[in-house]
Amino acid sequence: MNLIPLIRNIPDFPIPGVIFRDITPILADAEAFNFAVEKMIEPFVDAKIQKVAAIEARGFIFGVVAANKLGAGFVPIRKKGKLPFKTDVETCSLEYGEASIEVHTDAFDEGERILLIDDVLATGGTMAAACRLVERQKAVIAGISFFCELDAMAGKKLLPGNVHSILHF
Repeated sequence: MNLIPLIRNIPDFPIPGVIFRDITPILADAEAFNFAVEKMIEPFVDAKIQKVAAIEARGFIFGVVAANKLGAGFVPIRKKGKLPFKTDVETCSLEYGEASIEVHTDAFDEGERILLIDDVLATGGTMAAACRLVERQKAVIAGISFFCELDAMAGKKLLPGNVHSILHF
């Protein structure tokens, strides 16, 4: 299935010169969305994933479904100040500034196999920060999967291990 025609290109959003890749038409198409999630987890189906961790907000959309399909638990990695329990925080560089993300301090067990998921790999800063959060809890990053990757931004170079993206721009 070719997903590219279902992605809307929105010029000059959120700032002039940027082309925003709008994935909402894929989310609205049950067959396309299911296909996308299947392709995102395909390299990891035999990796004995115990939890899927995904980054707020669009990563949650793919991550919860991926966790369900893999028979794994789900861990939300959220923007700072959104989680109710004790958290570990990591600051990351974004395309347009800095942000902090956090995860509960008891989210992962030592040695647990984790698949990290997000919608877009751009600079890699947010996912690199998420990796540091997982590693501090001594869990194992079994893989990292993205719906799409903006190749010119070279974010993959910041990430450890097996990084998979189903679409490349």
